[in-house]
Amino acid sequence: MSRRLCALTPAAALAALLVAAVPQSARADPQQQQSFNVWHQMSDCARLAAKQFPDHTPEGNAKREAARQSCLRVHHLPVTASPPPAR
Repeated sequence: MSRRLCALTPAAALAALLVAAVPQSARADPQQQQSFNVWHQMSDCARLAAKQFPDHTPEGNAKREAARQSCLRVHHLPVTASPPPAR
C-alpha cells in the first residue's frame, strides 16, 4: 500500500504544479470595463435612435442624430458629432 501512495505522490505533485502554472483567464481591469460599458451604451443610443427614426431622408437623419445626441446627454456620455454625409 505504501508503494502505491509513493507512486501517486509524484503524479499528484506534477498535476498540482501544472494547475498552478496555467495562467489565469484574462480579465479587463476596471478602466477597460468602464470603457466597454460606455461604448455599449453609445451603441445602444445609436440603435435606439435608428429605431425611432428609420427613414433616410434629410429630415429623418437630422431627427435621428438629435435623438442619438439627446440619449448620450441623458446618460452623461460624451456627445460626438456624426461624420458628414458622403456626397
